[in-house]
Formats: sequence, structure tokens, C-alpha cells
Amino acid sequence: MSETISPRRFHEFDWRVVRNDACAHFRTGSFAAGVAFVDAIGRLADATDHHPDVDLRSEGVTVRLRTESGTLGEREVALAQQISAAARELDVPVDPTSLQIVQIAIDAMVIPDVMPFWRAVLGYRKVDDEDLIDPLFQGPPMWFQQMDVPRPQRNRIHIDVYVPHDQAEARVAAAIAAGGHMVSDENAPGWWTLADAEGSEVDVAPWPDRD
Repeated sequence: MSETISPRRFHEFDWRVVRNDACAHFRTGSFAAGVAFVDAIGRLADATDHHPDVDLRSEGVTVRLRTESGTLGEREVALAQQISAAARELDVPVDPTSLQIVQIAIDAMVIPDVMPFWRAVLGYRKVDDEDLIDPLFQGPPMWFQQMDVPRPQRNRIHIDVYVPHDQAEARVAAAIAAGGHMVSDENAPGWWTLADAEGSEVDVAPWPDRD
């Protein structure tokens, strides 16, 4: 099992830990450059028998390193450093400002009564008693939050936006400038709860923090 390490290890070379994943976005500038970079990542992954999730788009490549246990260790640090070295060789810059993970959160009084509906209608896969994921990782994950009492005056579905720790306050400020308002900052810097002009809520969370 990987020994737990500080997210700072990844920050040293412009990766970020978002939720439980070590992530980096590389601005390739073209699809062809992205293909060449992905090919380099594939060779490194095969050599280490550790295969990251890679999202190739026309202007960039996003790489996520994760483990089944959810614990990042020296193995992930080493592969991330190798991927960054390959990017430098190909003159591909890393851009930590573009990273985020979006999650849909549903408040439920009886989770087993509502989860099967969302699993069926979305075609998602059950992870555990609280989480569903898209089997192709194209849609956002869903998390079911246990409620003890009904909240009829507030929406029961909200969005969680996980961003790097050094991007969170800017994201909050941008949302407020765009017409949102602060619902609660009592849990900051763990997370901020914001809402749009009609009260629909979103939590902005830098998880984990700087440590």
C-alpha cells in the first residue's frame, strides 16, 4: 500500500491534488501535439504498470492519477514527475488553473429509496452506499448525502465544485461577481456555499487543502 504523502509533493512541479486524484492539465495547442504527448504518457505508464486516466482534447490533455485505495504515494509522485518531464521535452506547458472536479450531490432521507432511480436513469454504476459514477467517466459523479430532517425551503440537489487550493477563492469571487451570493462561509477554507440569483446552491471546495 502507498504511504500517505502531502499534496505539496505534487504542487512542487505544478500538479494539484483535487479530491483524491493527482491532476495536471497540459496545454498542447493542437490535437496532433496532444496525440504525441499521450503516446509518451502511454509508454511511461506501461513501463511502470500504473495507468492514469487521460483526457485528450483538441487544445490540451488532462491527466489524473488515482489509486483504488484513494491514497496517493511515492509511486504516483514518481510517475507524475516523469509525465511532466515528457511534457517539457515536447515543449508542452502545464496549466494548473484549468483543473476541477464537478460532483452532483443529492440530499436524501432514505438513500436506498432514491439511489436506484438515479442509477437507472443515468446508466451509472454503484460504487458504494453513497456514490454513483459514470462507467465511461464522461459525466460527473453523484454523491448522496444523508439527511436527518426534511428541508422543504431549500433545494435538495446541489453541485460540488472541487478546485485546487490556490484557485478556490478566485472561483468564489468570480461566481459572486457573476450575480451569485454567499450562503455560508463558516466552513471556509474547507468549502464555501454559494447560490445563484434564484437560490440554487453550489459548494466550492479546495479538497484537500495546502497540507
